[in-house]
Amino acid sequence: MKTSVTPVRWHGDALTGHIAMLDQTLLPMEELYHTYTTSAQMADSIRHMIIRGAPAIGIAAAYGVVFGARESLAAGGHPVEDFPALRAMLASTRPTAVNLFWALDRMEGVVRANAGLASSDGAAFVRRLFEEAHAIYTEDIANNLAMGAHGAALVPQGARILTHCNTGGLATGGYGTAAGVIRCAHAEGKLAMVWADETRPYLQGARLTTWELAKDGVPVTLITDSMAAHFMQRGEVDLVIVGTDRTVANGDVANKIGTYGLAVLCKHHGIPFYVAAPLSTVDLEMASGDLIPIEERSAREVTHIKDVQLAPDGIAVRHPAFDVTPAALVTAIITEKGVARPPYTTSLRALKEA
Repeated sequence: MKTSVTPVRWHGDALTGHIAMLDQTLLPMEELYHTYTTSAQMADSIRHMIIRGAPAIGIAAAYGVVFGARESLAAGGHPVEDFPALRAMLASTRPTAVNLFWALDRMEGVVRANAGLASSDGAAFVRRLFEEAHAIYTEDIANNLAMGAHGAALVPQGARILTHCNTGGLATGGYGTAAGVIRCAHAEGKLAMVWADETRPYLQGARLTTWELAKDGVPVTLITDSMAAHFMQRGEVDLVIVGTDRTVANGDVANKIGTYGLAVLCKHHGIPFYVAAPLSTVDLEMASGDLIPIEERSAREVTHIKDVQLAPDGIAVRHPAFDVTPAALVTAIITEKGVARPPYTTSLRALKEA
C-alpha cells in the first residue's frame, strides 16, 4: 500500500529546478505547496516546521546543499570553500533530529570527493550533488517500505495500534516509519483501528496523522494525549508504535514529547512498545540518551493554538519538543534491515554495520 502524501517534490533539472514543499503548518485546513529555490529558504522551512519529521528534514537539508552550491557558483564563489558556512546555516535549524546531520555529513562527503570537479566543471559538480540528494530521497522511501514489512510481521490480527506524533508520508520521503508499519499492516488486513494521540502542543497527531491516514483509507480515531492510559486500562490498545528522531547506541530513543509517558504506560499494562527507526536515525556515536540535545521551542506554541490564546499573559512556560525513552522500556526497534531486540548495544550495531 502506497501513500498519496509526499511533502517534498523536486521539479526540473539539477541546475534550474526547484522544490515544491507542502506547508504542514496549514494542514489539515489548507493543502498548499510552496516553491523554493534557495538554501536559505530550505533552512527556514525546516526551522519553522513547514517541513518536519527526522527523515524529511534530512532530505530537505540535502536539497538545500544543492541550492547552496548553485548560489555559490552564480555569485562567482567556490562551492567547496563556501560549504562550511552553508552547512552551518542548515545545521542550526533543528538540534535533535540526527537525520539532519547524517544527511549533511553524506553531502559533505560528496563535496570533498568532488572538489576538483567543482573547480573544473561547476555544472557537473551541482549535478553530482543533486544525484546524492535525490538518492537520499529515494532510498528513504525504499527503506520505509522495507521497515513497514518488518514491522507488520509483529502486528497481530485485528490489532488496535496507538501512535504518537506524525510518522507518515509527511515526515519522510513517502510512506512513513511507524505509520509505514501501520500502512503495511492495514494492507495485509491485520489492522482493526489506529488510535492517534493529538500530540500537544503542536498537534501533529490531530492535524497531520489523522489527515493522511484518513486520506489513504486507514481507520483512525483521534484521542487527546491524556486519554491513552484510559484506553489501555480498558484493554483497547494492543500495541504502541512510534517513530524516533534519534536512537543512540544503548537503545535509548528520543522522540516527540509525550513518548516516554506512553512507554511507561505500556510497561504497566503489559503492552508492546515498538519504535520504527530508519538506520539513518541510529546514532552509534552517542552512548546514551542523556547526551541527546533536546530542542526547546517557543512558549507561544504552548500558550496558543495558531492565533487563539489559551493561557494568561506572561505565564512561565517550558517547551521541550522531545523526550527520551530509556531502552529498558522499548520492546523492539524496527529498522529497514530487520528488527533489533535487547541488548541494543549489540543488535543495533549489527544492523547498522550489516
